[in-house]
Amino acid sequence: MSTRDEFLNAVSVTQGPQHHFYGYYDKSCWNAAGRRIVGLETAFMDHPPTEDDCATIGLIDTAAPGKWTPLAQTKAWNWQQGCMLQWLGSSESIIFNDREGDRFVSRILAVETGRERTLERPVYAVAPQGTHAISLSFSRLQHQRPGYGYPGVADPYKDVPEPTDDGLYHLDLETGASRLILSVAEVAAFERCPEFDGKMHRFNHAQFNTDGSRFAFLHRYKSPDEEVGHTRLMTANPDGSDLRCLAHSELVSHYDWRDPHTIIVWTRRPGEKPAYVLYSDGGGQAEAIGTDLFNTDGHCSFSPDGRWVLTDTYPDKEDMRTLILYDWQNNLRVNIGRFYAPPMEWQIRCDLHPRWSRDGRQVCIDSIHEGYRQMYVLDVSSVTQPVQTLA
Repeated sequence: MSTRDEFLNAVSVTQGPQHHFYGYYDKSCWNAAGRRIVGLETAFMDHPPTEDDCATIGLIDTAAPGKWTPLAQTKAWNWQQGCMLQWLGSSESIIFNDREGDRFVSRILAVETGRERTLERPVYAVAPQGTHAISLSFSRLQHQRPGYGYPGVADPYKDVPEPTDDGLYHLDLETGASRLILSVAEVAAFERCPEFDGKMHRFNHAQFNTDGSRFAFLHRYKSPDEEVGHTRLMTANPDGSDLRCLAHSELVSHYDWRDPHTIIVWTRRPGEKPAYVLYSDGGGQAEAIGTDLFNTDGHCSFSPDGRWVLTDTYPDKEDMRTLILYDWQNNLRVNIGRFYAPPMEWQIRCDLHPRWSRDGRQVCIDSIHEGYRQMYVLDVSSVTQPVQTLA
């Protein structure tokens, strides 16, 4: 067991009095060249967004931290995952979700020219190539897992436990065409358990693997008195074929793909304490890692070279969140930052949600430790580069 503290300087790249954040941990806010960062701006942070609350999408030039260039606005966002804002592959275009009338859509915006296209469905997971995406119902999330959905569009299947006409959609980002590839009912029928009966089923946390050949998602089901319920970690091909269940437990939480075939996930397997576990998508292999170093869930992601795991913690008894780099091959934990997080209502909390730059030399977090919700960048190369050089 090995743990050390090596706290790094967190540089604010946004400034108040407006609040700024990016959202989730499973994508990079940097463009391919590493010069530009995208984020969201709001005038408030004291309540969940209503259907009338807009967030401004903007651009940060890393050569001029603090300079904010507005690009667009969105009415489809939340504090946890933003509006699924991200760069589209290696291009200088961004994609994000929005609301148009009585439907959620996604928009592709060319940053240099301002040219915009609207697609018929919102995106959840975008393939690394930037050519296709997975969509799901943010209206269902809004009533089944508040804080992860969007207000403003009613769910036509709100009272249907296992819809046959709603679920996971494949969205072609070049043509705009979409099709249902896995219904909620179809997934619930796969390796069905008796406990599924009478529960409300939903999907969340979809993510493509590193080469876009498969994607993962969480199948969750719960009774009305449960907050999260039970979870299965599922994987499938982009067309919905070759469906697999990798993990099934009351606790299956944050995860990330290391490569096209391996996933790390925070879970509790039968008879074991919660831990980060490496699963093989091919089945048959599961290895707990860092069991002597981690006792809490975090937003975990692999460095671009697969050597380091970046993660964080929820607030401890001192209301501090810890930012962590973990060398999983050598079982080495390095605490690189601690940030104050004042107690907040669950839907509006400010998780660090750490994410990597595309070259693996920097990480970006959202934090509220200075009184405003802002975005910060840390240079982690002093920790990661020596190991990478020797490898």
